[in-house]
Amino acid sequence: MLDFEKRKRDHIDISLSDQSQAEISAGFEKIELVHEALPDLNFDEIATTTQSLNLQLSSPFFVSSMTLGHQGAEKLNSVFAAVCERRNILMSVGSQRRQLTDTSAATECRQLRHDFPNLKILGNIGLSQLITMSEQQVLDLVLSLDAQGLIVHTNPLQECLQPEGTPQFKGGLSALQRVCEFLKVPVVLKETGSGFSTKTLQKLQATGVAAVDVSGRGGTHWGRVETARALTGSVQAQAGASFKDWGVSTVESTHSALALKPSFEVWSSGGVRTGLDGAKLIALGAQMVGFARPVLQAALEGEKALDHFFDVLDYELKVSMFCTGVARVDQLRSQGVWKWI
Repeated sequence: MLDFEKRKRDHIDISLSDQSQAEISAGFEKIELVHEALPDLNFDEIATTTQSLNLQLSSPFFVSSMTLGHQGAEKLNSVFAAVCERRNILMSVGSQRRQLTDTSAATECRQLRHDFPNLKILGNIGLSQLITMSEQQVLDLVLSLDAQGLIVHTNPLQECLQPEGTPQFKGGLSALQRVCEFLKVPVVLKETGSGFSTKTLQKLQATGVAAVDVSGRGGTHWGRVETARALTGSVQAQAGASFKDWGVSTVESTHSALALKPSFEVWSSGGVRTGLDGAKLIALGAQMVGFARPVLQAALEGEKALDHFFDVLDYELKVSMFCTGVARVDQLRSQGVWKWI
């Protein structure tokens, strides 16, 4: 358990450092929203409400999966949850993997749900763990949070480079399909910063996933994080240098997913830093846009700082909509208000 605690603390500390950030951009500079000088609407008419996974939400922006199940996580998740519940924003938790081996670990999730009964929240487990889990184990994760859905994260590069990694992914696609069939809440498949290729996205069409969060390259790169944790001179440390910018960018992953006209919702995250970044992804067609590192940075300062961060995001999204001449989020997705540059 001590090794688990250290790994999770390392993840937070390193993810906040510049060394964890991909040097190749997420691709936002390749997209420009088209300015409308005559919007024909008033700013107070702008509405950012949206719907996803049959949930009514105040914003298409959500808190991406970050941390859970270690000392310090409970306080952080309480800050995330308080702001998300008050603002009616979707929140996803970090991996619930510890609950598979520690019977007391579910207490944190149950307490979070008790403290925030109206919070819209998603559970989370890794694909390499899901492959060997029973249906009851999966259900227990969801029930411990009374979650509205389950994120399954896939992170092959991270697992290869992590000193304690579990790069066992054989049978992953069938396990994903199986959990979509028996679980009564929606399942979201999420990468962890390396994105999705068109080839991979095509494989997901018949699985039954409700959404795919592309989580592309351009922000925190978990190959870099694990390389920083690896022992100097180790195989992982040396290999990590070769894979420091591995992956498909957020913008490319998002565009590829939407070009398939998929059976699932397309969510987008990875290097998203501003409401304007988010607006560009929504204009591409993304249903939801996730924020992680800047949310963590704000939450470490406290609830007031996180609330202010979302005030800024909300305002930037509204300005983006007003200055492209649309009043609703669905119009931003459908009216061709962007161009490649």
